[in-house]
Amino acid sequence: MDILLTIKGMLIGLSIAAPVGPIGVLCIQRTLAQGKASGFATGLGAASADAVYGLIAGLGLTVISDVLIGYQLWIQLLGVIFLLYLGVKTILSRPSQKAAHASGQNIAVSYFSSFLLTLANPMTILSFAAILGASGIIVSDGAAASALTLVFGIFSGSALWWGILSFSAEWFREQMGENSLTVINRISGGVMILFGIFFLAGAIYALS
Repeated sequence: MDILLTIKGMLIGLSIAAPVGPIGVLCIQRTLAQGKASGFATGLGAASADAVYGLIAGLGLTVISDVLIGYQLWIQLLGVIFLLYLGVKTILSRPSQKAAHASGQNIAVSYFSSFLLTLANPMTILSFAAILGASGIIVSDGAAASALTLVFGIFSGSALWWGILSFSAEWFREQMGENSLTVINRISGGVMILFGIFFLAGAIYALS
């Protein structure tokens, strides 16, 4: 395995995952409500989606990226609807003083929901393409070993960030009372709704 390529991939994964967005808010909220296992699973779903888009961008698979970007508006609209639903659900949920036990089903839902939500933004491919181009990391078609090494690095870097975020949120939860958690639920839900409205406005503007 190319260690340097893996490290570069990790740095790219960290740079893509670290900016605050709806997945970050969702990861924190789920950690506070269901524990760090559910929050970390949420992050891993996003990391998996980042790895998929990183692979497409790294291999220069223009046919796939063109199709996804071509249907970007409709994919994004589905993502907006889902994000608004999660925001409303979060606002209406009532936190308990003790984090609920995250069952296998809850963990699976946390993983796949964030995976699909992250995939709902095909423009991530362009972000990866820009970063890879600026870094000089372009894997030629057919170089499967290098592509997989790059994807492993991207996934690892992204997963590292989500691990730090979920474990930090778990620590903060232990310092908070039920009233504080209720406020955080309201704020988290409101932020997700605002993200949804922002993305919806961008989609409507693209149609005009």
